Amino acid sequence: MRYSTRTLFLIDAAGAFATALLLSQVLARFESVFGMPRHTLFILAGIALCFLIYSISCYFLVDENPAKFLNVIAAANTMYCILTLSLMIMHASTLTLPGYAYFIGEIMIILTLALLEFRKSRERPEL
Repeated sequence: MRYSTRTLFLIDAAGAFATALLLSQVLARFESVFGMPRHTLFILAGIALCFLIYSISCYFLVDENPAKFLNVIAAANTMYCILTLSLMIMHASTLTLPGYAYFIGEIMIILTLALLEFRKSRERPEL
């Protein structure tokens, strides 16, 4: 399935919104169920909120050379996944099975999106 650059920015923004909402409103309220400390969840949610602002801004404002902007969010998404994996390792003693399931699922989804974004940014523009 082929997505336009603008569509990928919109998908990224929606995903960042969902991540920020889930981390700050669900996982933080049920810290004992997921095992990740609240302050860590709020930091991750803040990062997701920054990604939301970036992606929605790109969706509305970027017209020329969107590939470089798509590369930025793809790289940021990849770094977010590395950070999340690192935090999972740091908090392995408190992370529960639902916590592992959530974060592994999130990483898989985000890395898939980042791969699509990297691929799209390398396509030659159609004339």
